[in-house]
Amino acid sequence: MKRPLQIGITGGIGSGKSIISRIFFSLGIPVYDADSRAKSLMTTDGIVVSQIKKEFGLLSYHSDGSLNREHLTIAFKNPEKLNVLNTLIHPRVAHDYGQWVNEQESNYVIKEAALLFEAKSNVSLDKIIVVYAPKELRIKRVLQRDPQRNEQQVLDIMRNQLTDEEKMNLADYVIINDESMLVTPQVLELHTKFMSTK
Repeated sequence: MKRPLQIGITGGIGSGKSIISRIFFSLGIPVYDADSRAKSLMTTDGIVVSQIKKEFGLLSYHSDGSLNREHLTIAFKNPEKLNVLNTLIHPRVAHDYGQWVNEQESNYVIKEAALLFEAKSNVSLDKIIVVYAPKELRIKRVLQRDPQRNEQQVLDIMRNQLTDEEKMNLADYVIINDESMLVTPQVLELHTKFMSTK
């Protein structure tokens, strides 16, 4: 069986990459949500769990095995610790994704990930789509979506991601999601292109 074309979707927090992925999914295209899978692997993958406990202490998990997010926020506030955490998780996500791709029978598949370039997982993909929205709009969307976050927390997350310009320079395609134009026609154009790629 022919291996499907592998398309990455990324964009800064609040850019709307999940919405774009859902449109592809509604067209019958399999979507791998790397961020959700990473969160799942942090509690279900024995290798990841033991490595996190070793690096961040036994307090990283509650007695029921769930993640102690409050304890792990230390990682998100410290670039070095965040790098350690990402180094533990990204290889396991890559392994999980590889197994998932082998199970798909579509012409192409989508891998959605916030840190696609930062994790270097773009190198194993055929094409990359970057979803773009201006910074102010992205902050507004995140604050509406996640009322528990404040603007400073959103800016901290943005600092750990490549800039929009850097992402767009590395992309094969850019979908504009700044509310000035419809996104569905942009997705349909790419869908037609990917379905006809041999």
